[in-house]
Order: sequence, then structure tokens, then C-alpha cells
Amino acid sequence: MRGVNIRRRAGSRIRRIALLTLAVVLPVGTALGTAAPASAAYDPAGIDVWVDSPMGPIKSRIFRAADGNTDRVVYALDGMRAREDLSGWELHTEVPRQLAAANINVVLPIGGQSSFYADWAAPSSLAGLPPASGSAGSATGSGGLQALDPGPGKSYRYQWETFLTGALPEALRDRFGFATERNGVIGLSMGASAALALAAFHPERYSYAAAYSGMLNVNAPGMREAIRLAMVDAGGYNIESMAPAASALWQRLDPFSFAPLLRENGTRLWIAAADGRPVPADGADLDTLNAIALENLAAANTRAFQGRLDSVGVTNVTYDFANVGVHTWRNWESEVGRMLPDLAAGIG
Repeated sequence: MRGVNIRRRAGSRIRRIALLTLAVVLPVGTALGTAAPASAAYDPAGIDVWVDSPMGPIKSRIFRAADGNTDRVVYALDGMRAREDLSGWELHTEVPRQLAAANINVVLPIGGQSSFYADWAAPSSLAGLPPASGSAGSATGSGGLQALDPGPGKSYRYQWETFLTGALPEALRDRFGFATERNGVIGLSMGASAALALAAFHPERYSYAAAYSGMLNVNAPGMREAIRLAMVDAGGYNIESMAPAASALWQRLDPFSFAPLLRENGTRLWIAAADGRPVPADGADLDTLNAIALENLAAANTRAFQGRLDSVGVTNVTYDFANVGVHTWRNWESEVGRMLPDLAAGIG
């Protein structure tokens, strides 16, 4: 009953914050995506790797460890507005270079907008209608009008969990000699709960998982509707195509539900969120206002998840609740820096 009580108490707080967040965020078209940074950068040190999958050929970007080892590997998952060309980790942070310099191989799966890196029930469609001809969904701006546009996960069914635990690690083993066990997986926002799910259900692959600013209590009051609206905004995706309410697929997306597996697996965890206070570099504009609201929602989810892990006896975990930071890449880049020594000790 303790876990139920934790969810109820946390759910009440999360519902209030979710409603406030939606009231602030949705009018300016950002939803639960990641606030856009000021610039983007392609790094020629990255290696393009294409791997066949049930979704078609999928690109990943690989950054090799400076010392050439093949045993220390981390997968870094993107946010809700994941693009089809480059990962936000490469575009907006120094994290791939930082981890490679620390002798860790970095794998950046490309794409998966609004996917939660899950195996979906069906291709995303609105009222069962197939995608129409026209421009594919954009990774920027409001996507509500893109519900009938073609795009990733619409003419085919997203099968990201299968890809990230099967074809991709096996291809990297064959091509680079990368280890396929005791890997790490880190994710922010949408990718945070996905990182935890991959470690929970695939301990043979992932021994370390880090979740930054995640939606980790998706069954809390108001959270499914908040995620529904966010997915519409981020490319016009339908949550019912991903996982019907109360289905086994939906529970598989809920860290509260699978928390006991993280204890049983002995997964090393790093769980983080900031308190939503901006720094001067964040600026004073609507993007920052969105990022404040989103980080407050993520922090409420993350605090609730801390209580859940405590209730099931998970102790192999570090919590980091920074006293400044909003829902931006700057915050997550700083978080990786704080996590790095722990990550280095937990993989390979």
C-alpha cells in the first residue's frame, strides 16, 4: 500500500503542476518538448552508421572512445523533438566529445520523434486515417496540424525498443567490436523514462541508466493528457497508437510500474532534475518561461519517483536535484558532467 499512497500524494501535486504547465506552455507551442538552444553544430568526428530495422534503415552517430577501447559504451537518447539528421546531444552540447575524451564510446540513435523509444501498438494515425501526401512533420514548432502528414512512425510502426536492444547493438558489435552487455543508457525528458525502461526490461544489455528531467510518473492524474497534447504538438502523434490507456504497453512506459525490476536487476541509476530556476544565460523570453514550467513538472515527477524507488528498496541510485536549472540542453550538459565519474565506474 505504501507505493499506492506515494502515487496518490505525488499524483495530486503533479496534477496541479501539470495543469499549470499546460496553461503556460501550450499557447506558445512547445509542450513537453525541449526548449530550443541558440545554435547547432555538426561534429565531423562522429561516424554515421546505418542499420536495417523493421522501421527501415536507421542512422546512428558514433563517437569513439579516445583510448580505442570497445568495452565502455553508452547510448544517449534524445528528447521529444528528435530530428532525423542529428541528435540534440551533438547539436546542442559537448557531451559526445566529453564522454569520448573520457574513454567512453557514445552511440546517438537518430530519429524517433515523440516515440518514447518504445515498440508501439500501431503506426501513428488520427481516427484510423493513414498519412496523407504533403510535407513530413517538422521537428520544430507546433505539430498539431501535422497529424495527417507523412513522417517517421506514421507509415510504419515505431519499434525502437526492439531496435535498441537487438539490431543496433549487434551491428555495432559486428562493425566496431563494441560490447553488447554492461552498456549505459542515458536520456533526457522523453528519453529519461525510456532509458529506465530499457535497463529494466533488458538488463543483459544495460547495467547503468540515467534519467534527466523525465516524466517518471506517467499514471499520475493529468499526466497522460499532458503527454497526449505534447505528442500532438511534437509532430502530430497519437498517444493511442503508441499505447492505449491501462494496456500492458502503457504500463511498460511507466517507471513507477517497473521500478521493482530495477532493484532486481541491480541497475546502477542516476536520477536528476533541477528546481526550475533559470540562470541569466537562459534569457528572459517565452522559451525560458516554457522551460521553467516543464522543469517544475519534471522535478515533481522525479521526486515522486524517488519515493517509489525508496518504497521498493532501490538503493543503488544517486539523486541529483540541482538548485538551479530549467528544461534546456545547458542543464543536461551540466548534469552529464556531474554524473561522468559514476557512469565511468558503472559500465564496461
